[in-house]
Amino acid sequence: MKKLITLAVIALAFTFTAATAQEFSGMDKSPADIATYPSSYKIADKYAKIVYSRPQLNGRSLSELAPAGKVWRTGANESAELTLYTTVKIGDKMVSPGTYSLFTIPGAEEWTVIINSKLNQWGAYSYDESADVARVKGKVSKGMDSLEAFSITFDEANNGNLVMGWGTTRVTVPFSVPM
Repeated sequence: MKKLITLAVIALAFTFTAATAQEFSGMDKSPADIATYPSSYKIADKYAKIVYSRPQLNGRSLSELAPAGKVWRTGANESAELTLYTTVKIGDKMVSPGTYSLFTIPGAEEWTVIINSKLNQWGAYSYDESADVARVKGKVSKGMDSLEAFSITFDEANNGNLVMGWGTTRVTVPFSVPM
């Protein structure tokens, strides 16, 4: 009898685990994305990768979501994460291989792009300026099309420059791999 009760309890535990394992939480409103340089999936050896979340405008303005003059996580949720597989030149700074948090400070004419050594930060709430590895400037321009979702890409036609876009705002940061 004791064995039968034990087997029934084990069976019930597995049934409960299987039933709850099939539940999914709601979809993320700012899904994760990855930008790589070079971007072709056929090229295994990458120079850089950025993992970030893509917030949506949803009728809001860029200035509401990424206020000018304030440190921004460069996306949504956790701060964006930049992994460099080789030494690269970002703006006028040489940055060594490694994984970094990527923050920005939006502005009208230029954005300050911050490469920070402190990882696993939620938003910019615990941003620590003393952990900055480099700060560089990105030039602001206006795009022809409006992007609903914040997006990052590398412009491979121009040395792989890093380009961020949201709404009609485009920010270009010089990015190159020294040969």
